[in-house]
Amino acid sequence: MTSAYSTMLNLEQYRQQFPALTNKTYFNFGGQGTMPQAALSAIYQAYEHIQTHGPFAFKINSWLQEETAYTRATIASELGAPPETITLTENVTVGCNIALWGIIWQPGDRILLTDCEHPGVIAAVREIARRFQVQVSTCPIMATLNHGDPVAAIAEHLHANTRLVVLSHLLWNTGQVLPLAKIVELCHDRAPKPVKILVDAAQSAGSLPLKLSELKADFYAFTGHKWLCGPAGVGGLYVRPEVREELHPTFIGWRSITTQKGKPKDWKPDGSRYEVATSAYPQYLGLRAAIATHQKWGTSQERYRQICQNSEYLWQLLQEIESVNCLRTSPPEAGLVSFQLSNISHQKFVKSLEDRGFLLRTLADPDCIRACVHYFTSTAEIDQLVTAIKELLDGN
Repeated sequence: MTSAYSTMLNLEQYRQQFPALTNKTYFNFGGQGTMPQAALSAIYQAYEHIQTHGPFAFKINSWLQEETAYTRATIASELGAPPETITLTENVTVGCNIALWGIIWQPGDRILLTDCEHPGVIAAVREIARRFQVQVSTCPIMATLNHGDPVAAIAEHLHANTRLVVLSHLLWNTGQVLPLAKIVELCHDRAPKPVKILVDAAQSAGSLPLKLSELKADFYAFTGHKWLCGPAGVGGLYVRPEVREELHPTFIGWRSITTQKGKPKDWKPDGSRYEVATSAYPQYLGLRAAIATHQKWGTSQERYRQICQNSEYLWQLLQEIESVNCLRTSPPEAGLVSFQLSNISHQKFVKSLEDRGFLLRTLADPDCIRACVHYFTSTAEIDQLVTAIKELLDGN
C-alpha cells in the first residue's frame, strides 16, 4: 500500500515538471495554466527544427501538416470526440465567434444567454443583435448556484423564436457546473424546431472529464492555455457533425478550402473548413506535450476527482474563517472556489496576497475573489494560502 508520505513525495516530484510552481503559490489556472517543462521544450525544439530546415520548404510544410493532424487527433482523444469534429483555433473567443457568425441569422431570431457569461462572448452576441435585428435575452442562472434548477430556468426563458442558447459548462465566476446533457436534451427536443447550443468551455476543458460525442452540444469552444496548461494561442471548436453543413465559414483562408488547379473548389469536409491560414505551429506541439504530461498522471476522471478533493479541502478551510463567505454553500463541483470578504477591498486583498507569493484573482460580477486548484495543487499550498488569508485579515 502507498503511504501518505510516498504519495506526497511523488506529488512533489511531479510538480517539479512545472517551472512556474517553484517560486510562487499558484491559484490562477482558470486564467492561465502553468506550462510543464515538456511543453516549453517542445515549442523551442519545433521552432529550432523549422529554422534548421527552412521555415518554408517541402520538408517542413509536410511536417507541419502531419503535426497539425496529430494535434487535432490528440485534442479529440482528450475531449472524447472524432478528430474531424475539431477545428483548431487560437482560443475560446475565436471558437465562439466562429459559431456565432456562421449561423445565417434572420430578423426576429432570438439568442438566450445566461447571466454568467464572459464579457467577450456577450459583446459578440450584442453585435450580432445590432447587425441582424436579433433579439437577446438573459436567463438568471446565477440564482441557481445553491438553490433552484438551471434546466428549469433555461426552459422558462426559451422563446418560440430562440435559435441559440449560449452558456458555459463550468461557470467562470461561481464555479457552478451546469447539467449540460440535460440542457442539450431540453433544447434539441424543443418544438417545432430544435434550439442549438453554443458552449463556452474555457473552464471545463482540462478540468471536467469530457465525452463530447455523448454530450451532443452543437458547438463547444475551448482553449488549451487554462486547465490543459498549454501555451496561449491554441484552442479549438467542436462542431457536432449533424450541424456542420448549417454552420458557414466566416473567417476564410487556404486551410478552409480544397483547390483544383490552384483555384478554390470547395470547403474542407471536416472541422478544418473553419481554420484560416498560417498559425504558430510550434504551439501545437506545446499543447500536445502538456496533454501528455497530464495523461501520465492519470485519466481525466482521476484528475477531476483529485481536483474536487482539493477544492473541497480549500472550501472547508475557508468556511471556518468568520470574515470569509464562500459563494457556494456546498463543496465545489470543480476547481473554482469563489469567496467574498466582509468590508475589505477584494482588489487590494488580492494584491497583498500576490506580494506574499500567492496568485489569485478578483471578479466583478459577483464581486468576489477566485482561487483555482488543479489536481497537482498540494494540500501544503492550500494550508499556506489559508494561513496568509487569516494573517491579512487579522492585520486589518
